[in-house]
Amino acid sequence: MSLIGIMGSGVSAMETFEKGLEVIGNNIANVNTTGFKAGTVSYADSFSNVLQASSPAPSSGTGSDQDTIEVGTGVNLQTTGTNFGQGSLSQTGVTTDLAISGNGYFVVKNPTDGTEMVTRAGNFTINSTGYLVDAEGNYVQGLTGGSGSTGPSTVGDIKLGTPPSGTTLQSYTFDSVGNLVETYSDGSTATTNQVLLMNFTDQGALQSVGNNNFVGMTAANPTTGSITLSSANAPGTNANGTIQSGALELSNVDLTNEFANLITTQRSFEAGSRLITVSDTLLEDIVNLKTR
Repeated sequence: MSLIGIMGSGVSAMETFEKGLEVIGNNIANVNTTGFKAGTVSYADSFSNVLQASSPAPSSGTGSDQDTIEVGTGVNLQTTGTNFGQGSLSQTGVTTDLAISGNGYFVVKNPTDGTEMVTRAGNFTINSTGYLVDAEGNYVQGLTGGSGSTGPSTVGDIKLGTPPSGTTLQSYTFDSVGNLVETYSDGSTATTNQVLLMNFTDQGALQSVGNNNFVGMTAANPTTGSITLSSANAPGTNANGTIQSGALELSNVDLTNEFANLITTQRSFEAGSRLITVSDTLLEDIVNLKTR
């Protein structure tokens, strides 16, 4: 490889491992982010300069096979992905904090433009108008409209129900299959809503849009065959996980692993820089030879 080729390999290494450091840095920065899924990165060698192509031995029986002679030209970023593994669950004691144990995502809708997103972060609250919302005010989706002995059956924004005449809402709870059960001052109860989940066969197709949310649900191929929520999306069914109230899923970042990756990637970056320094020194020596 020419000295210019060596320098090119060094540049490709620095550019590529810089991206790797960005992924690792983002993981470390989000070690305490609710429901965060760690990023991953993989590398691949660049195309090789073929100095001699391979060929079989002559049919006459004399001679031997000719091997390929090729020289690589550096490294490039092959893929960046996401580790969708389960994070540990932390008890908060807050009723509206919901964690998924197993597969699935909560579905939230932007009330302004109607954009639907999925998330593993269940740090929800009940807003002033009774809707179950995330930290950005997006409405949590599920089955709603239940009252008395009639269960929820309409897909939409989860909202506290209207208490029976002459009563007031005393408390509410979420069970493991997402049912929102309200208790009234007369001692009666009603299941008014059910939080639903979406599961996907290709989670890698989901696209992060920040604030713990993902889009691209159609490309991720929902396991129920449609991105339209239905009873098939109930927690505990169709490979969906169950819901744990009063808990949150923590980030799945492994700090020990990330710091180890940080060290090796930093050393690789430094080695790429060293390649540029060495090739520059050799080029300088060659120039100096010509000027003597």
